[in-house]
Amino acid sequence: MTDPTNPTATTTATMTGKTVLVTGGTSGIGGATAAALAALGARVGIVGRDTQRTRAYAEAIRAQTPGAQVDVFVADLAEQAQVRRLAQDVLAAYPRLDVLVNNAGGFWSTRQTTVDGLERTFALDHLAPFLLTNLLLDRLRDSAPARVVTVSSGAHSAGRIAFDDLQGERRYSGMQAYSQAKLANVLFTYELARRLAGSGATATVLHPGVVRTGFGQEDATGFMRLAIRLSGPFMKTPQQGARTSVHLAASPAVEGVTGQYFANSKPRRSSAASYDEAVAARLWQVSAQLVGLPA
Repeated sequence: MTDPTNPTATTTATMTGKTVLVTGGTSGIGGATAAALAALGARVGIVGRDTQRTRAYAEAIRAQTPGAQVDVFVADLAEQAQVRRLAQDVLAAYPRLDVLVNNAGGFWSTRQTTVDGLERTFALDHLAPFLLTNLLLDRLRDSAPARVVTVSSGAHSAGRIAFDDLQGERRYSGMQAYSQAKLANVLFTYELARRLAGSGATATVLHPGVVRTGFGQEDATGFMRLAIRLSGPFMKTPQQGARTSVHLAASPAVEGVTGQYFANSKPRRSSAASYDEAVAARLWQVSAQLVGLPA
């Protein structure tokens, strides 16, 4: 029998000799993903915002899996300067990078801006993985076969890329901002897969399910808190939510699979809007401008 709480239960993969970076890797889905990949033998870098908390979680993984190699990286990914510093630190630490798991994300009910003057949800959930992936892309290509795994959400199906108001300056809704960013994750992945064609590096994106974590609690409305409390018993555990991320990062079954959306470790159709190549190309160009990269 497979253990539904064990993220490694659906894969017989070994990650020995592989190096993996997991953003948002200190708790929730990202924390469970990092722990599972370390248990499979990978050298795992975990990225968190707080030094003490990130170090403590690294120690917890080492205690859970004696001999595990866990490295600590600290960055607030909502700030582009810190994303750039993180990329430099990772490149200095890792001569090869086999898997990048873009897991970090957030939800804010009220509109907030970052130090870069950008709406926080779009900045953290889309622009941060866009920038980090691009800064690490040469190392990933050189490490091929390599994988970029991005955590999106089923909420992407309600999203629309509002090019005329990407930052929600004229009209803001926390759920609309989140759905837009999650759709951007899917569009980014498909465009990245097209750009990586023939390189040996792949890009996949996933819906982890509705998972019981602290997600969205930093700025939740009373209604959201009530909804989370009532639906809590029906939500996945972080370990269950991590299973698709671990599958895409480690399983031999998806070697070479690229440009696909997954849920419950199976390929699924994403929303119709996510397959619009013209929108994906335009989003890539706009995102590159917002983070200061060549389009």
